[in-house]
Amino acid sequence: MTTELRRLRNYIDGEFRDAADGRTTEVVNPATGEPYATAPLSGAADVDAAMAAAEAAFPAWRDLVPGERQKALLKIADAFEARAEELIAAESENTGKPLGLTRDEEIPPMIDQIRFFAGAARMLEGRSAGEYMEGLTSIIRREPVGVCAQVAPWNYPMMMAVWKFAPALAAGNTVVIKPSDTTPASTVLIAEIIGGVLAELGHPQGVFNVICGDRETGRLMVEHPVPAMASITGSVRAGKQVAESASKDVKRVHLELGGKAPVVVFEDTDIPKAVEDISVAGFFNAGQDCTAATRVLVHESIHDEFVSALAKAAAETRTGAPDDEDVLYGPLNNANQLAQVSGFIDRLPAHAKVEAGGHRVGEKGFFYAPTVVSGLKQDDEIIQNEVFGPVITVQTFSDEAQAISYANGVEYALASSVWTKDHARAMRMSRALDFGCVWINTHIPLVAEMPHGGFKKSGYGKDLSAYGFEDYTRIKHVMTSLG
Repeated sequence: MTTELRRLRNYIDGEFRDAADGRTTEVVNPATGEPYATAPLSGAADVDAAMAAAEAAFPAWRDLVPGERQKALLKIADAFEARAEELIAAESENTGKPLGLTRDEEIPPMIDQIRFFAGAARMLEGRSAGEYMEGLTSIIRREPVGVCAQVAPWNYPMMMAVWKFAPALAAGNTVVIKPSDTTPASTVLIAEIIGGVLAELGHPQGVFNVICGDRETGRLMVEHPVPAMASITGSVRAGKQVAESASKDVKRVHLELGGKAPVVVFEDTDIPKAVEDISVAGFFNAGQDCTAATRVLVHESIHDEFVSALAKAAAETRTGAPDDEDVLYGPLNNANQLAQVSGFIDRLPAHAKVEAGGHRVGEKGFFYAPTVVSGLKQDDEIIQNEVFGPVITVQTFSDEAQAISYANGVEYALASSVWTKDHARAMRMSRALDFGCVWINTHIPLVAEMPHGGFKKSGYGKDLSAYGFEDYTRIKHVMTSLG
């Protein structure tokens, strides 16, 4: 007996549409490994239509006074809150995430972030007007950049969509956003919610558009002549491709491309508390988080005690179905990701030791056990490359200088943490660590008011905060004669 699959559609200029050529792709629930929907496999005609809608809507949206854009975003936040259970269900089907954790850990910050950017819409800052040449006054204007082509990832489809559309819309831009081909459901629902608010307030529907598709769809978006800016959260490979494509017509680019966060644990730390927090920060969302606490560097004097406690914490951590209230995380997102994580473990060098986990869980869905690997060296593949799974590696260091060398000795530079009771040491480490974020005696909390973004191959540009908002603006100098 065949179950009929739900049909997801693009959202362009206020209408739900199939791909112009009718092509679709199946969408799989990672908790079951079975398809539950089809989504458009959008091509050039669909991209053209979405960009035309966003371009047509831009002048009216740009010219609104900031308070009107704020009003719209606040209503969007209220609508998210009112329809939270629908969003949770869609996201869980997308990703297999636990329902309770999605309700508690994703919905509240998403709504808060939309409200933050609603306020930011009215706080555009620049240097004050002044006379820098006799008889002439200079003024700085901050303006929206235009149409934004945005590509969201599959690890946090719903939240990353918020991180992209909220600052863009607040600044007066219009948006065409593409969810990952494996996780389109929640973004299509977001389009329905935002479209309803825009219609209620009488704004053009083309302000917000969603097109589903694959990498080729994303390439067509980035290379399209209409967008003034391209924003992507994804792999380094994808970021390089976007930067190269955008360079052909000198588009502005915003890249968040992953991480390999060092977690530096000194000998004076509170080991039980550190293990508890680090295990959660490493395994949450199945480790599919660019800031996950995946790479522990522990002082040699406490190595054995720490590894034993961490392995015990991993053994007590559960993964399972979305409706199981006792699990910390759900499945990996797709079959390819399961193969990637398994491959890292299968290729471990002889000197490595799997202290916990290291295997798939069950035969249905893409679940992987919480895993701890010790005995690793700095140049090992699993240290240098992003696993993006529920795997925590452990290395040892002998002194502060070696800890810094190991921590900084990767190509990624998004997030890091330091665990010590020594304030001066924490300050030295926070200065020396070459990462966009340094947490001290904690790992992974984010707030709307503070920036999120990295250095090196983790990309450039900031999400969240006033800095993230300003990324979606351009600066114009206006000079007028006083004569």
